[in-house]
Amino acid sequence: MKTCKICISWFFVSFLFFYSGILFSDELSQSDGAVVTSNALATKVGEKILADGGNAYDAATAISAMLSVVEPFASGLGGGAFWLIYDAESEEYKVLDARETAPFQSHNDMYLDENNNVIENASRIGPLAAGIPGIPAVLSYVNTKYGSKKMNTILAPAYHAAKNGFPVNNRYIRGAKYKKEWLNQYEETASIFLNNGQVPKKGWILKQPDLANTIKKIMVEGHKGFYTGDFAKKMVESVQNNGGIWSEEDLNRYQVIEREPVRSTYNGVSIIAPGLPSSGGLVLSNALNILSGFDLDKFSPTIQKHLIIEALRRAYYERAIKMGDPDFMYESLAFLLTPSFSAKQRESININYATDNKVLELAEPPYQGQGSDTTHFAVIDKFGNRVAVTQSINFWFGSAFVPEGSGILLNNEMDDFSIKPGTENGYGLIGYNANAIEPGKRMLSSMTPTFLESDKGFVILGTPGGSRIISMILLSALDWISGGDAKSMVTIPRFHHQYHPDYVLYEEKAFSQIEINNLEEMGHKLKKSNRQFGNMQVIQWSRKKNEINVASDPRGREKELTDVY
Repeated sequence: MKTCKICISWFFVSFLFFYSGILFSDELSQSDGAVVTSNALATKVGEKILADGGNAYDAATAISAMLSVVEPFASGLGGGAFWLIYDAESEEYKVLDARETAPFQSHNDMYLDENNNVIENASRIGPLAAGIPGIPAVLSYVNTKYGSKKMNTILAPAYHAAKNGFPVNNRYIRGAKYKKEWLNQYEETASIFLNNGQVPKKGWILKQPDLANTIKKIMVEGHKGFYTGDFAKKMVESVQNNGGIWSEEDLNRYQVIEREPVRSTYNGVSIIAPGLPSSGGLVLSNALNILSGFDLDKFSPTIQKHLIIEALRRAYYERAIKMGDPDFMYESLAFLLTPSFSAKQRESININYATDNKVLELAEPPYQGQGSDTTHFAVIDKFGNRVAVTQSINFWFGSAFVPEGSGILLNNEMDDFSIKPGTENGYGLIGYNANAIEPGKRMLSSMTPTFLESDKGFVILGTPGGSRIISMILLSALDWISGGDAKSMVTIPRFHHQYHPDYVLYEEKAFSQIEINNLEEMGHKLKKSNRQFGNMQVIQWSRKKNEINVASDPRGREKELTDVY
């Protein structure tokens, strides 16, 4: 990267990137670095921070805040995140865990009725569905420990975007249509995100003055402006008045946790991803470890996909029965990454037939130990620092609840707990005691910001997509390992299996008709998705060419570049 030259201006880069959906830049100057996000305004903010001499942490903080404003349907200050970072100065990898926590008044059966049945939507709508947010805390944490610029400089673009407004795009309108009924349940929410109770038309200017004031407070006071004092007190009062159980102590005690990432190797490539309470690192590595026992190139395309499905089935099974917040577990799950464990998993794979889930369940009963929408972006700077962030409020528009006067749309991440053993959450995932609700606990996540590294270079990648995130990362990782590039990683058709429900969800063109016939004959149940899934963002550096390429998923493409606020 030290000899790279800049070829075109970053403003023009940004325009091309978001107008066409995918950009493959030529050689980029070490004086800038690279940014990839799902939104043009967020990308421009990150690029400007880098151009002004900021580091990757400054740019990532600015991007996170901007996405919290311009993508309220996907992420925001009322949600949580996982940051995967490589710090060039210390040469260390870290995961910043800003996952939401369960309020201290939470309990194991809080979403069950007197007959022990799940109360419909209780963990999905309203403030009772909201965990304690982590994004405001991580913005302040990163700025204090890793940043080089002042908070009021970094958050200024997000503040102005919230105050002055911006035209909503097609993604916003789709989300608002989908959640219109939920948004109208709360007057505060409807007054912000709907136009007189109706879904706005494209170009409608979304202004969020209360959110602007909240951002301003964080700019001046840091995270304390959110988690303590009068602001926290007023949020808690609004939450409790509408059926929630937050307390000031919940907010006061929230902390970002620095954790070690999960590291593994597949065919000479290092995989670095978050560990628990993100299931991503363990599930991804476990699936790749299973596949490492097969020479995939020697098999037909049908058998290759069969083996990937079977690896995912087993890795997601381990997720369902064993994984949760590591601070609430008495046993380490490091054994999931051992060659002996993956060898045992491979023994039950029949190369010609799909596995009946009962085979897994009989071999290893559910573990009883103690224990979409989302957005992703990536940044690399001239110093070699790398940042990959996945942040979320869970479903479209989260819980649909905004505490009065805050402008903050709260998450509904409590649904990611195991509400009742063996019961599906909103993504069809099931869980057991390891992910049961406990006060102060962090719910299990699928967010998987990832680094891939080998002698040919490195990749920074991630995507939204709920339970499908890990399988999307796996398919893209296999593509790069097999010689693919940033473009192919974000465009390859996707398929997914998560153990339960027991079927393969696939995009159009993921399988040929012959493959569909063969997989069904092998016993796989196939279900074609009625839409494409994911919105992957990738930064790739080629050692041979000394070149950075960035790619944004065409599935999340916006055909217009919305102007600045």
